[in-house]
Amino acid sequence: MTDAKYIRIALILAVITALEVSTYYVDFGPLFLPALLIMMAIKFVMVVLEFMHLRQDAKLFHYLFWSGFGLAIAVYIAALATFKFFLKA
Repeated sequence: MTDAKYIRIALILAVITALEVSTYYVDFGPLFLPALLIMMAIKFVMVVLEFMHLRQDAKLFHYLFWSGFGLAIAVYIAALATFKFFLKA
């Protein structure tokens, strides 16, 4: 991978981080936590695919990562549903 691609990914991660920090200063209302979670997941996937080189790794590791990622999201949504997070106004 070229240096330019690493720099482009780092800039994208910096922009997403700035958006996450801006949620502290801007009132997002009920979209606050979902917005943070989505941005966090995007950053996590970008770091794993590019900086940890999962994109160039064997397909088995791709399947293991995505199945684990999907399971983690499902467990988190179930935990939030248990606490009636989605019913709050």
